Amino acid sequence: MAVLRRLTQARRTSSERNALAGEAAAAAAEGALRAEPEPEPAGGPEGAAEPDAPAAAKPGKAPKAPAENHTPDRDDPRAAAFFDCDNTILRGAAIFYLGVGLYRRGFLTRRDIARFAWQQAWFRLHGAEDPDHISDAKQSALGIVAGKRTADLEAICEEIFEVVVADKIWPGTRALVQMHLDAGQRVWLVTAAPLEVARIIARRLGMTGALGTVAEARDGRYTGRLVGDLLHGPAKAAAVRALARRERLDLDRCAAYSDSANDIPMLSLVGHPYVVNPDGALRRHARTQGWRVRDFRTGRKAARVGLPAAAALGVLAGATAAGVALNRRRRRA
Repeated sequence: MAVLRRLTQARRTSSERNALAGEAAAAAAEGALRAEPEPEPAGGPEGAAEPDAPAAAKPGKAPKAPAENHTPDRDDPRAAAFFDCDNTILRGAAIFYLGVGLYRRGFLTRRDIARFAWQQAWFRLHGAEDPDHISDAKQSALGIVAGKRTADLEAICEEIFEVVVADKIWPGTRALVQMHLDAGQRVWLVTAAPLEVARIIARRLGMTGALGTVAEARDGRYTGRLVGDLLHGPAKAAAVRALARRERLDLDRCAAYSDSANDIPMLSLVGHPYVVNPDGALRRHARTQGWRVRDFRTGRKAARVGLPAAAALGVLAGATAAGVALNRRRRRA
């Protein structure tokens, strides 16, 4: 990781930053997997506490995977499944839920909220992201957590996502996750959300592990820099490719699931791409490619939650939307 930290401080091209972000995410995911304790024999030691179980499904019948899915090869050591998070597994955006928690705990100021709100309004007016706004928002967000203890953010994430995972998971996608787990395959969450958030969601769903945006930390505190860049778009594909290399996976035997056209690079890597709750661009692309489409929404299409720069912020931009909403509620009261 020392080499990775040095590289982040040098000026890199976008492709190099994506590759670095992917390698960092894969290294962190593999490290967490290797650090897991050996499983206890059946029944465990006498008197031992039961390990944390995946988040329980709501009462009733367990959701069934949709028909016409490919059948995962059982206990294939070279096959795995990769799931995007926002609107694929989770209703809405993980950063939105994180943002609410961070705002309520004083991580954001009104000045931060005002600036982000202006950038949100600009995006809605022009229908496109301004690169300067993205850069400013990302640097501002990283500045907010700079110097903060990593343990504090991890504790906040645990508090927030204990409830979120129980209430905001798409049952249909959860069934797809379980389908791969039941086949003895490894299942990974792949998201631009912070690694701390990604690991909690993955653990609560019983997944193998998570690939998320890696924030640089030293001596237990955030430096205010990312390792590479956000795990978004091409960086996700780089992370999946890097993990496949480390874990000796055959991507042609693997499956991937996402709702966003930004994840076409990741979906294109695997032999079994799935489109879940897709945006318009991804739905059109899937139609031309013959990819399977699964839409678990009912009625009007689910509204996407987050900021225009959510892709660039990864972790904290969602807090601005939450902050604006909370301020409005207070004024109305």
